[in-house]
Amino acid sequence: MSIETELKKNGIEVIKELDSYTIDQIAQKVANRLYQTFPNYGFSEEEIYSKLSNLNMYKAKMPEGMSEANYFYKNSSIYFNINIPNEDLEEFAVHECIHHLQEVKDKKNNLVKMGLSNYSDSDVYGLGLNEAAVQLMACKAIGIQKDFVKYFDINFESISPSYYPLECCLVNQLAYLLGEDVLFESTLNSNNNFKEKFISEMSIKTYICLQNALDSILEAEENIIKLNNKILEFDDRNKRCENMSEKINEIKSEILLTFLKTQNQIISSYFNSSFKKIKTLEDVEKYRRKLYNFKDYLGSTDGYTFYHNYYVEQMAALEHKYNILENGGTETALQVSNKKQNWFTLIINKIKSLFEKKEVIKESK
Repeated sequence: MSIETELKKNGIEVIKELDSYTIDQIAQKVANRLYQTFPNYGFSEEEIYSKLSNLNMYKAKMPEGMSEANYFYKNSSIYFNINIPNEDLEEFAVHECIHHLQEVKDKKNNLVKMGLSNYSDSDVYGLGLNEAAVQLMACKAIGIQKDFVKYFDINFESISPSYYPLECCLVNQLAYLLGEDVLFESTLNSNNNFKEKFISEMSIKTYICLQNALDSILEAEENIIKLNNKILEFDDRNKRCENMSEKINEIKSEILLTFLKTQNQIISSYFNSSFKKIKTLEDVEKYRRKLYNFKDYLGSTDGYTFYHNYYVEQMAALEHKYNILENGGTETALQVSNKKQNWFTLIINKIKSLFEKKEVIKESK
């Protein structure tokens, strides 16, 4: 399939090519942003600029709901929506430029790997994971501030409210749990460091489930865009439009369920594994703090109780673990704790009461 045919298939109509000066300016600014934000990931600013300045860039008509910019690896080109003012092109270019930096091709110029995604003759794996990681990097480089958003009845705080928000929410949870550096370094350099750390901290089963879930959410969102564009083609509402609207609502419900199931799996897999590794009183406190602060990365909806219930359950187990460690690793800790509450028990009870107060307030609304 030719580039022109593939572009048309995706609804992209090229209007004009950007001049060399504009491309050079974009390359310089993006290279500076990326290097200043991620200076320790193996690329110098000069290397980044050299790679980006050789890109082809175009203005084009884009389908409604599609990204404002798209990178095509087959001809190393970026296509910008014709409606983007020239002064804003740099901001939209960052995400696509990262894609160019991370691509790995074979001798026949076939794409083999792009960041956290893998390409084969028959399928692509990890596209949703990679897109979310790249978008988080782009937002960080641009300096977008966090904002509270709501998508498909899911509430959360995001630095990417416009692009891949749900995928970014889940991947941002992983960045918090496993570390931003290993996530972003692996994304930019297309290596397995992040995957290996994920598996060591959680499991290969959880990694595959997460990868598939993010791909599923990404595909479902694309299907919603396609259905919405079909609806726009009709002048008057008819039975067919109603059926497509119902289908969109079904897809949204599926996305919500997939998101919550994946989030719950991240929580239980990571913190169950971490709990088994607790050896000292300091480990107990680190675990407590990390689980408590996870609430800031949570996606929540009406009736969602998994995190709250899991937290209360783990705090009880953690209190028991603390008492045992404090008494030299023996079960006599339970007898001691009945006579006198230690400082950790007091903290646990205070946190539990805060959760209970929040639930009472929520129920009274």
